Amino acid sequence: MFVTFEGLDGSGKTTQVELLRAALEAEGREVVSTREPGGTTVGEQIREIVLHGLPITPWAEAALFAAARSELAEGVIRPALERGADVLCDRYIDSSLAYQGIARGLGVERVLELNLQATRGLLPDLTILLLIDPALSEQRAGTEPDRIERESGEFRARVDQAYRDLAELFPRRVVAFDGSRIPSQLAEEILGRVRALA
Repeated sequence: MFVTFEGLDGSGKTTQVELLRAALEAEGREVVSTREPGGTTVGEQIREIVLHGLPITPWAEAALFAAARSELAEGVIRPALERGADVLCDRYIDSSLAYQGIARGLGVERVLELNLQATRGLLPDLTILLLIDPALSEQRAGTEPDRIERESGEFRARVDQAYRDLAELFPRRVVAFDGSRIPSQLAEEILGRVRALA
């Protein structure tokens, strides 16, 4: 199965990916966990450009994320799924739909079409959306925030609403959880939802 994790920065995605990976591996499953942008040599180079490089236009940003995603889908995710492994990914297509499609105003349909082409239509079986207050996201930003983490509070609020809109648009795939809850309790709930897929 292919499970992705989405949410604002600081929502606990990385922690939950790790907890789910450990739980599934304890059950004897092969698990590949990866992140976006990144997960491949080219993807990590693109990560540097989009998160730590110079300002870029929204469409350039969307195209770079899609390029990194294409490499990840072809080089890591699809081969793992074909050999029967579970794949957990910290961000995927929904990040682009929320950040570029809605918050930057490029349009969900246009950004989705770009990404479906880039990934040859590879969509997750389940997307775990961790919702937190945008103000909490800002508080949890690291000491050296990246280019997107430095965006305004207004932008964070737009992304938060964008994710909530996506959960309504794709209710069978996107499942929202309260990301401010105790991580271990949240992990148990997520594991229960994932087990229902297996």
